[in-house]
Amino acid sequence: MATSYYWGTGRRKNAIARVHLAAGEGKFLINGREPAEYLPRHNWLSSANAPLVVTGLEGKVDVFVNAQGGGLTGQSGAISLGIARALLKLNPDLRPVLKKAGLLTRDPRMVERKKFGQKGARAKFQFSKR
Repeated sequence: MATSYYWGTGRRKNAIARVHLAAGEGKFLINGREPAEYLPRHNWLSSANAPLVVTGLEGKVDVFVNAQGGGLTGQSGAISLGIARALLKLNPDLRPVLKKAGLLTRDPRMVERKKFGQKGARAKFQFSKR
């Protein structure tokens, strides 16, 4: 019998994470690598792992992630949202727990565009009267 996968897509800044979740023995791979190897900082790792810890399913489900774009901070946030959405498909009863922890909210903050006639998004070129 084939294993049924539950999927979820997470986005943050320019990062996108496609997450596949299956009942299993707790295998966790990000782009074919171990999470601690792919996300070397503790806060990145704990952010990505948060939905599993909050729901108490750490070590009970297999998680396979394909993350791309942006940096590691954005990717860890995207992974977190993707896992939370996949867990909802696995078990809709987890919604109140994930919602209370703030793990189902898409972070809307993006980089502001550079404007013409300026050095950056907000920074102006230095002004001199003479």
